[in-house]
Amino acid sequence: MKTRSIPGNLLPILLTTAVMAAPLALGQNDVLPESEATNPQDAKTAPRTDVQPGLQQQTTPDIAPNGAQDYATALPSAHVTSAHEIMAYNRAIKEAESREGAYGSSLSESMVGLARTLQAQGRHDEAIELYKRSVHLARVNEGLYCAQQIPMLQGEIASHKALRNYAEADERQDYLYRVQTRAIGSGAELVAAFMDQAQWQYEAYQLQLGQDSYERLIDMSELYRVAFSDVVTREGEKSPNLLPPLYGMLQAQYLISGYEIPPSTPVFDENGHVDEGLLRFKAYHHKSYKQGNAIIDAIATIKQEHNPQDRASIAQALVMLGDWQLWNGRKDDAFAAYREATTELARADDAQERARQLFGEPVALPAIAGIDLLPPVVEPDEAAITLAFGVSESGRVHDIERLDDNDEADSQAYRLMRELRKTTFRPRFEAGQPVETENIVKAFHIQ
Repeated sequence: MKTRSIPGNLLPILLTTAVMAAPLALGQNDVLPESEATNPQDAKTAPRTDVQPGLQQQTTPDIAPNGAQDYATALPSAHVTSAHEIMAYNRAIKEAESREGAYGSSLSESMVGLARTLQAQGRHDEAIELYKRSVHLARVNEGLYCAQQIPMLQGEIASHKALRNYAEADERQDYLYRVQTRAIGSGAELVAAFMDQAQWQYEAYQLQLGQDSYERLIDMSELYRVAFSDVVTREGEKSPNLLPPLYGMLQAQYLISGYEIPPSTPVFDENGHVDEGLLRFKAYHHKSYKQGNAIIDAIATIKQEHNPQDRASIAQALVMLGDWQLWNGRKDDAFAAYREATTELARADDAQERARQLFGEPVALPAIAGIDLLPPVVEPDEAAITLAFGVSESGRVHDIERLDDNDEADSQAYRLMRELRKTTFRPRFEAGQPVETENIVKAFHIQ
């Protein structure tokens, strides 16, 4: 693999200005709904507009008013310690309300502590209401986009996910992003926020939430791109901190390149309007192969810069390139990269073990952390579905046979078999050449 400098080859591709597919930030002239006003008086004077995603109207629940039952009531005995914590938080909340009023600045800390305690017990509905009120109080006391909201919003989102309230989680993720980009300056914390938001876009894509799913992939790609750009600006084009966003961008390229839009899908709707999102995605899809090659080249360049004598690292980069090429139907190029990788491995001290790890058995693609297109493989006695199949020397699956007798999983098994039949594998290699592998037995966990 040629190792080239990033500025000459990668930055023009990776740092191209692109508009995010979703409106992830409020404009300066946007007006908040009544429940999100920065102080109680704002709600009376602010003109009403449509509620933005993530800023739905909220009521402000009373938290342990005088004479109310404590949250600790009816807790099982196993939660005695937590019950004492809950009562202590309740007392602190009551005292702060009595001392400072309903919008007291010290209320948020106790509310968040109480929310976390309830959350740990699985009492997510109660935790969500507390997190919501603590966010409202933080905005009143610290400002519209204050950083104090961030852990509160993250806690609320975690409870929404636990309850499988994914639409609500998506709305709050959208609002969390707006807060993060306003409250956090350039730096590692902002990069982490971009990365977390990109990961959520992938989760939302898997859950098929809201918008056209390909729009999620564009957002995912762009969020990793801006994280990459931030690191380059601060640390230069050879920083090892570029690797996490680069791997995230490669994940996005796998998903974009593998996304199928039927050729007959109309570009115009029934009213004659252009589907700009679809056109935009087609542009991303068209340049995906070139983009993936550039990303892998950058990963190899950075790794070689910091470990120039690591033959195994060079071989892994070549295998990564070969996987990407094979995934995109460039079989000859892929096998050339695999053979070059075996040559590099031959120079490593642990050549045989490394070769066995990379080429000892067929590997489903994409073989990249964070993306699993097939269900997890488990021990046969733990699985709902067990399949036997072969993989040809070109990486194609054949002769699929079902071995389990779990009749209740028939529909999942048929879907899995169809998915497996479409999956490309890196084939097994012997003496530097791809070979067929027969009678592979894998057990898959199906939820």
